[in-house]
Amino acid sequence: MTHSSKTYADDLLLVQQALSGNKNAFERIVQQHQKRVARTVMGMMGNTADAEDVGQETFIRFYHAMKQYKGEAALGTYLTRVAINLSLNALKKRNKHRWLEIDNKTTRQVTDDDQSTRKDEKEVIETALKQLEPDFRSVVVIRLIQGYSTKETAEMLGIPIGTVLSRLSRAQQKLKEMFNLTTHTHGQR
Repeated sequence: MTHSSKTYADDLLLVQQALSGNKNAFERIVQQHQKRVARTVMGMMGNTADAEDVGQETFIRFYHAMKQYKGEAALGTYLTRVAINLSLNALKKRNKHRWLEIDNKTTRQVTDDDQSTRKDEKEVIETALKQLEPDFRSVVVIRLIQGYSTKETAEMLGIPIGTVLSRLSRAQQKLKEMFNLTTHTHGQR
């Protein structure tokens, strides 16, 4: 049994145990998948309070819909798709009220010597991702940041492979343009 098929079997067992009322089983599901969900949501929304809410909502939604999970997709893939959909909904809602929003950036603490450099790099990447349209951002987060294949990305987003490739190409072009603009305006420090 490969690592991924063992994880898949373990996830199915945990879901069955959680459905039978075992609260520890659901806690283990959350523990095993919370980092993946957090990376997805923060990649989509930035490191904001809204992102934290969406991450929690992902698991709340799964808890209430667990009976419908039949295991057609790996649990991590399923939760990533829920997180992407909730992120897109939150971004649409946020964009409707953007003029009211105060962008309150927070950056996680990094304990290495390169803390300020890493913080700057993280902020630049986060800012660039925020400037991408949500459809492009979701492809970048799933395909490049999460590392899923093009086919898996297409399945998660419910779009054709060709659309994934074109969105990825256009997103990469936009990111290159943003980074070129950033280095030209801030290159000499």
